[in-house]
Amino acid sequence: MKIYDISQEVFGCAVYPGDPSPERFVMLKKSEGAICNLTAFKMCAHNGTHVDAPFHFIDEGKKIDEVALERFIGYAYVAEHTGDITASDAERILAAAREAAASSDAFKRILVKGEAVMTEEAAQVFADAGILLFGNESQTVGPLDAPMAVHHIMLGAEVVLLEGIRLGEVPEGVYMLNAAPINLGGADGAPCRAILMTV
Repeated sequence: MKIYDISQEVFGCAVYPGDPSPERFVMLKKSEGAICNLTAFKMCAHNGTHVDAPFHFIDEGKKIDEVALERFIGYAYVAEHTGDITASDAERILAAAREAAASSDAFKRILVKGEAVMTEEAAQVFADAGILLFGNESQTVGPLDAPMAVHHIMLGAEVVLLEGIRLGEVPEGVYMLNAAPINLGGADGAPCRAILMTV
């Protein structure tokens, strides 16, 4: 079994424009006579590798602690794409995932490798297909300057979004995904340590 860490390191991670960057505070140091080394930190729930809950864009949507863990953990399909993801691209990715998935439900969790941008039409295809999770390498799903429509479509269908992953070393195919978020009660999203395992 091979394990791929597809997460960003938090303190040097990418940050969506306008969001606060993570900050680290060294509270105690053994080298200065303290009993232990102790770190505190401050960050946005959407820094680096993170998941979006429906509540991120939908007031009546589920908060991160209300989303079933089964959406974040299970078989997933990695597809490679660069540029806009059109409706036909989304259909092609889903077809490839279903073919590769065989008896697993990997087609329910789609991760896209590359500089890809979700269009509204593609978001609707994925939403209509009833996928559980969609992941991408950008800090947002959809255009960086106008992400709201795509988020509304996908989060409205309770498709959780895994953003800011790093798939450069991961070949296309089926993997076991664990992207369980930190249990931040009442929050609209949360950081996670996302990993893929070969199957």
